[in-house]
Amino acid sequence: MTSAIQQHLGPTGFYEKHGDDAVLLVHGLTGTPAEMRAVAKRLTKQGFSVMCPQLAGHCGSVGALKRSKWQDWYKTVESAFEALKLTHERVYVTGLSMGALMALKLAEEKGSRVSGLGLLSTTFFYDGWNMPHQRRKWLLPMVIYSPLRYFISWKETAPYGIKCERTRAMVHAVLTNRDAQAAEKVGIFRTPAVTIHESIRLIRATRKALPGVHAPTLIVHANEDDMASVKNAHYVANRISSNKVETFFVDDSYHVLTLDKRKYDIAHRLADFFRGCTARQLATA
Repeated sequence: MTSAIQQHLGPTGFYEKHGDDAVLLVHGLTGTPAEMRAVAKRLTKQGFSVMCPQLAGHCGSVGALKRSKWQDWYKTVESAFEALKLTHERVYVTGLSMGALMALKLAEEKGSRVSGLGLLSTTFFYDGWNMPHQRRKWLLPMVIYSPLRYFISWKETAPYGIKCERTRAMVHAVLTNRDAQAAEKVGIFRTPAVTIHESIRLIRATRKALPGVHAPTLIVHANEDDMASVKNAHYVANRISSNKVETFFVDDSYHVLTLDKRKYDIAHRLADFFRGCTARQLATA
């Protein structure tokens, strides 16, 4: 592993070199690189190198998360991308949830240097069926746009974005046992209002960037997403400027696609899409 890549991984991040083309994986808000492991393993078997850094402020205390800004999260992604480009000519970027937004923003800023995008559970709107503020919409603005955001958190409840009962039970067991490494294993399941405020700022910045996204894009979304409805997938598809956009709507999964029942199908679809992008780039070179 090159030192340039090593220094951008963070304590829980990973990099595995298996091919000339690389995929930069971006985990979700309050999540962890571990949630990207299953997809990463399948991508390496398909001949891709993979990297997933630990986003700034994540995988530790709630206090550290509260102190981080969306620009800090994005800087992690940008730095990791530049490190990968030192050793890989083609770098594809795949993000989950808020990670998908950072992938979009990166593609707008880096242009053709991003070879393609895989967007999983893209979240511009928190409008899924299990979001508590769907039942109390008046409460969220009152909290996040006032000093209350520094004191209030939202606790995520079952199903934790996961339809697979076995995986959900494992997550629940870690949370129930209050494992000392819980934040590293499954992420932080209590989201501070100040962090939600930062995510909204990221959403706004990414929304402005959408027309400048020209990279080939695969949009993957669960029909039963409990946190962000399929409206999010259509929103992206209709606003980016790429001339190569594919959508893949999956059943039998919720929001955290990389841990749920269709994770391997999704990994193979990503690999096929990225290989197709490589073939087209080589054909026109």
